[in-house]
Amino acid sequence: MAAAHDLEMESVNLNMERENKELEEEKTWVDGGGKDPPKGRKVHRIVSKWMLPEPVRKTYLERANCLPPPVFIISISLAELAVFIYYAVWKPQKQWITLDTGILESPLTYSPEKREEAWRFISYMLVHAGVQHIVGNLLMQLVLGIPLEMVHKGLRVGLVYLAGVIAGSLASSIFDPLRFLVGASGGVYALMGGYFMNVLVNFREMIPVLGIFRLLVIILIVVSDMGFALYRRFFVPENGSPVSFAAHIAGGFAGMSIGYTVFSCFDKALLKDPRFWIAIAAYLACVLFAVFFNIFLSPAN
Repeated sequence: MAAAHDLEMESVNLNMERENKELEEEKTWVDGGGKDPPKGRKVHRIVSKWMLPEPVRKTYLERANCLPPPVFIISISLAELAVFIYYAVWKPQKQWITLDTGILESPLTYSPEKREEAWRFISYMLVHAGVQHIVGNLLMQLVLGIPLEMVHKGLRVGLVYLAGVIAGSLASSIFDPLRFLVGASGGVYALMGGYFMNVLVNFREMIPVLGIFRLLVIILIVVSDMGFALYRRFFVPENGSPVSFAAHIAGGFAGMSIGYTVFSCFDKALLKDPRFWIAIAAYLACVLFAVFFNIFLSPAN
C-alpha cells in the first residue's frame, strides 16, 4: 500500500511539474510578445498532449503550423461521402438503413469473383453499407486522423491508412474468401492501432490525467464497431448479402506494427529507424503470401 501511495504521489507531482512548466512557458511567450497566445497555439498545445509523449512536445510546438493542412484525411473523407451519396441518392438502393445488393455491383466494391480487378483491393474503402457504417467511419477517422495529420503530416498518415486498407482486403480474401468487402474500417483501424500502441508504450507521458478514460473510449468504439461488423456478417437477413469483417482485425494489426513505428518517429528520420524496415519487411511478406494464396489456393478460384 505504501509503495502504491508513493507511486501515486510521484505521478501527481510529475503532473503538477508539467502544468507549471507549461504555464511558465506560456507566460514567457506572453511577456515577450505582449499579446495573448493565438488560438492556433492553444490548439497545437492540446494536440501535442493527445498525440505525443512529453519529450517531443516542445519540438512540435516550436515548429507547429498548419502548412500543409490535413489534406489527406479530409480528401479521403469527402471522397467516401461523395460515393455514398451517389449510391444512396442518384442510384437509390434502400441503403440508407443497411447494405443492399446494389452496391455489391459497384466497380469499387471488393468482390471475390472479380479479384483480377486489382484496384478493388483498395477502392472498396470508398463504398459503405449504410448510414451507420459511413457515419461511424467518418467520425473516427476525422476525430483521430486530423490531429495525427497535424503532427505527422499527410505522407505518414496516408502510409498507415493505406497499409490498413490493403491489409484489410488481403486478409479478407484469405480468412473470408467468399465474402464481399466494403468500408474504410481497415484504414480507420490502422490509425487507431498505431495511436493505441503509442499510448500504451508512453502511457505516463502522453496522457497524465485522462489516460484511462481515453483508452476506454477507444476500446468502447472498437467493441461497438466490431459488434456491428459481426452482425452484418453473421446475422444479416436472408435477402441481404453478408460482408466480411476481417478488414477490421487486419487493419488494427497493420496499425500496431507499421502505424506504431511511424507515429513514434515524430522527431526522427523514419527511413533510418530499423523498426520501420522490420515492420515493412513483415508487412510485405504477408502481402506476398496473400497474393500467392489468391492466385493458387483460394476457394474463390
